[in-house]
Amino acid sequence: MNIDTERQPDVNIMTPAVRRLDASVAGAFKEAITREIGEDRKALIVDFSKIDFIDSSGLGTLISLLKMMNGKGDMVLCALNPGIRNMFSLTRMDRIFRICPDRAAALAQLNQ
Repeated sequence: MNIDTERQPDVNIMTPAVRRLDASVAGAFKEAITREIGEDRKALIVDFSKIDFIDSSGLGTLISLLKMMNGKGDMVLCALNPGIRNMFSLTRMDRIFRICPDRAAALAQLNQ
């Protein structure tokens, strides 16, 4: 799986280069992000700007990544399209994940 990675001091920004975060790519997605952040779990931003769809497998993977952070770092999601944002609201995942409209807002929230 191809994930565009940007590293800033104390923050890893990951942008999955897929349109759908579903069962067919969820495992590879988790492996790629886990490999990129390694033991350095200070802060992670997952940029959804290229993702049009997420299913329960994708959600499960995000929850797994959040648990992997284990309080050692922060995780913020950004740039969710209206459909994905609505799904997060309907499933109450917006109460579990911090969600920002864009990268700048996510970085600002992490720097507070």
